[in-house]
This record gives sequence, structure tokens and C-alpha cells, in this order.
Amino acid sequence: MTAVERASSVFWTRRRRDLAYQTLSLLAVFGFATLIVATASNNLAERGIEAGTEFLGDRAGFSLSETSLPYSPDDSNLWAILVGIGNTLVVAGLVSLYSTILGLFLGIARISDNPLAAGLSKAWVEVARNSPPILILLFLYSAIGKVLPIVDAVTLMPHILVSQRGFALPWFSHPGSALSMALGAAAAIALLLWTNRAVTRAQQRTGRRPPWLKFVSLALGSIFLALVLFTWQDIKADLPVANGPDISGGIVVSPEFFSLIVGLTFYTTGFVAEIIRTGLLSVPRGQWEAGYSIGLSRWRTLRLVVIPQMLRVIIPPMTSQYINIVKNSTLVIAIGYADFMVVMGTMINKTSHAIEGTLIIIATYLLINLSLSALMSRVNRLVQVAER
Repeated sequence: MTAVERASSVFWTRRRRDLAYQTLSLLAVFGFATLIVATASNNLAERGIEAGTEFLGDRAGFSLSETSLPYSPDDSNLWAILVGIGNTLVVAGLVSLYSTILGLFLGIARISDNPLAAGLSKAWVEVARNSPPILILLFLYSAIGKVLPIVDAVTLMPHILVSQRGFALPWFSHPGSALSMALGAAAAIALLLWTNRAVTRAQQRTGRRPPWLKFVSLALGSIFLALVLFTWQDIKADLPVANGPDISGGIVVSPEFFSLIVGLTFYTTGFVAEIIRTGLLSVPRGQWEAGYSIGLSRWRTLRLVVIPQMLRVIIPPMTSQYINIVKNSTLVIAIGYADFMVVMGTMINKTSHAIEGTLIIIATYLLINLSLSALMSRVNRLVQVAER
């Protein structure tokens, strides 16, 4: 037997052995899962509990204190789940936006030559990173409960009221507001996509990037103005009115929602600021000096030279932080905000479908986080340097 034949024989022997190991491993996992399912089914049958997803079509029968989508107890359990998911996505989106903006300024302040700015930002980072998030939420919620008036709502400013029910602000409403907002959002997204493609083509053709930010700002402002002019006859001011501690009208931000947004933003900003600081320090000092040498100010050097290079470093850890925001939103169960976990907990207690409910929770968070990870991976590919 030649050396080539011996090597081929060894290769196929190893390949068959690896395939056998993988097959046995899959069979063991499948058998273990089958045993768990069979045991759970038998236990449920002994207790007279039917397994299945039929309960999703039943009447929910419970109220939710706050919803981002219309909801009533007469709606189905499936719609209640979707409402809870909507609440979770609203919280995660707002916290991600606020913590990213604050973290950017805090990270820049961390490397500032101003000792006061650097010291205050460092104090924020250290307190946030070394405090349990649930402790921050409970502290804010209890502090707000002691500060806000109990008996009668107090007017902070004209048409701005506060009480134990929350913070009431003026708002507007008209029958076509939802449709108008949807059309405006669709037009804005289409405009951004078209502008990005047009600017990229112009940059590839001329070697210079047009001032797309000014154009987009002008176009978005025009879309908003057109929507206002088109529907201004139906717009009505909705002003909050106090009736003792109760508040009607306007838009009311509950203490639970306020504590959740502020607490998670404070906590996450500490981590985002450190990521931003690390990204800024990863850019060589020569890049700053190159910007100064061509007459750019410190801010323009930061915006045009440093931050684009910093993005290549911070996108992966920022992805982890955004996923952590989604997972940390489950802590609202401690202060009573009706997010997805609270809805599922109430539904499981009401229907006794603990296994199905747990699987829905796992699948939902897995879908949200995998979608977020895929989106951020796409962003990461866009900011990386293209190799020739």
C-alpha cells in the first residue's frame, strides 16, 4: 500500500469515526428530549391539564395598566402576548436610543482634558457599572412614590401635571393620526434609503460625499410640514385635567414607565460610555493630528475622522449591550410595568399552561435577540474596511 493510499484510509477511518460520534450524540440528545416530553405529558395527564396552544384563542380576562397597542380584557391571549411584546420593544427601543446618545457624550467626556467633565462622567460610569440594575429601579420607583403628591395633582407648568398617577403632558389627537404617522414613517424610511443609495453612488463617482445630512433634514422637515398642513383641520389639543389625584387627557407617563426608562438608561449608559471611550482610544493619535493639520476643529475631527474609525471597534460590544437591554427589561416585574414577562406570568397563572408559556417566552426572546444580532451584524459589515 502506497503512502497516498494509507493516508486516504486513515482519513476515511477518522471521518467514519467522527460521523459515528456525531450520530450517537444526536441520538442521545433526541432520546433525552423525548424522555422529557413523555414525562411531562404523563404528569400533565395525571393532573388533568391539557397540553396545547388552544388557550391562545381564549379570552384573556385580565387588565394591563399600560399598553402601546389597543387592548381590553375581552381580547384573546394571543393579542395580549403581542401587546406585551410591543411594550417590551418600546422600552428596549427608548433605552437603546437614550443610552447610546448619553453614552456617546459621556465617553467623549471621559477622555476630555476638563477634570470636572472627566470626573463626573467617571463617577456615573463607576456607579452604574457596580450597581445591580434592579436596585436602581427599586430606588427610583420608591423615590418617585415619596416625592409625587398623593391627594391632589400639582401643576408644575401650564398644562403639565404630576401626581401619584404619573406625569401628564399636553398631546394632540385626531381621527387620522395613526394613518398619518404610518404614512409619514414609511415616506421617511423610503427617503432615507433612497438618499443613502444616491449619496453612495455620488461618492463612488466623484470621490466626495455630498452633504446628505442637510438634505435629509430638509426633506424630513418637509414631510412633517406636509402632514401637518394636510391634517391640521382634524388636529385637536388634548390637555390634561386633574380630578384630585387622577389625571385625564393628554399623555400620561406612569411612575413605573418613567422609573424603568430612567433606571435602565442610567445603568446601560455606564457600559456604553466605556465602550465609546475604548473605541476613541483605539484610533491612533496621528488621526487626530491629521485632522488638526488640515484645519479641522476638534469637534469636526471627532465627527469626520475619529468616530467613523471608532465604529469598526464598538459595533460588536454595542450589539451585546442592546441584547442586554432586552433581557434587562424583564426586571420590570419588580415594579409592575406590564411588559412581555408580566403578561406571560399572568397568563401562565391563569391558564396553568406553564410549559407552553415558558416555550413561548424562550422563543420570543430568542427571535428578538437573533433579529437584533442579525441587524447589528449587517451594520458591522457596512462600517468595516473593504479589502481590495
